[in-house]
Amino acid sequence: MRTIQQSRTLFLDRDGVINVRNMHGYIRNVSEFEFIDGVLEAMKIFASLFDTIVVVTNQQGIGKKIMSEDEFAEISKHMCEQISQNGGRIDAIYHCPHLTKDNSFDRKPSVGMGLKARKQFPQIRFKDSIMVGDSLSDLVFGKRLGMHTVHLSETNEETRNHPDRIDYRFTDLLEFAKYIKYEKDKTNK
Repeated sequence: MRTIQQSRTLFLDRDGVINVRNMHGYIRNVSEFEFIDGVLEAMKIFASLFDTIVVVTNQQGIGKKIMSEDEFAEISKHMCEQISQNGGRIDAIYHCPHLTKDNSFDRKPSVGMGLKARKQFPQIRFKDSIMVGDSLSDLVFGKRLGMHTVHLSETNEETRNHPDRIDYRFTDLLEFAKYIKYEKDKTNK
């Protein structure tokens, strides 16, 4: 496996990574979508460091009929526009609307969304990719595809409990963005 500094593709979970997670339900519309502090700055940094940036997100609220595909699309459009206006970018968003009990191949930790991304972007090499997430299913998804994994968490508890699934831990996306920029700059000198 190549080093994290050599990574060319960034995979991001959405809720709890890009936007504030709704701890009592789902983000159902644009008015409920709130960026986590520092994310817009982080996305600008990532735009200069990665060839491809994709979001992979489980959205079973659609399967539960709590929100619609159209509402999800509207939230995604809003998110991408705000990121773009601040100098960042997202090249594609993949989502799985299926319920956990459906055992969908697209639902993380299964790898379907990753394979769809590689089909759309043939330049993606999973060994040269990073998966950033806040839940164990994100990290298992990344490891199953051979990616470096980054866990966003306030504590080291998950890292200690699952050292085989977590390569790096940061408190938030901006902290990781600053780290990877520093490491890539150091490598390119």
